[in-house]
Amino acid sequence: MGKKVEIFTDGACSGNPGPGGWGAILRYNGVEKELSGGECGTTNNRMEMMAAICALEALKKDSVVDLYTDSKYLQQGVMEWMPGWKKKGWPARIKNQDLWKRLDSALSNHKVIFHWVRGHDGHAENERCDALARQAIPKC
Repeated sequence: MGKKVEIFTDGACSGNPGPGGWGAILRYNGVEKELSGGECGTTNNRMEMMAAICALEALKKDSVVDLYTDSKYLQQGVMEWMPGWKKKGWPARIKNQDLWKRLDSALSNHKVIFHWVRGHDGHAENERCDALARQAIPKC
């Protein structure tokens, strides 16, 4: 498979639900790129997912990715729940199904290993992604 990339992600919400933001850092060959975005009327889980989705969608070539997140929801969703949902034809009861499907598509061209990191615990890239996410929260 392709190049080796590190991705760091985080999401934030002002109220849950409420306006939210997400941030991501992509690192390849010593070069970093920061991404961020936000939405009105969202949840923290959706912003965590958007950070991963947008970071993966930004990759131009098939890649081997180490993705670091402080979201157990994101990590468990991909590694534990999503395979069963896909086998069952994406049952309607799944919360955030639109984003799970988009994430599934974003993962399809890459070999991605999800790593959980403790949030707000001094992890430099997680702290930077948190700052990006908070700065991206729109005034709604």
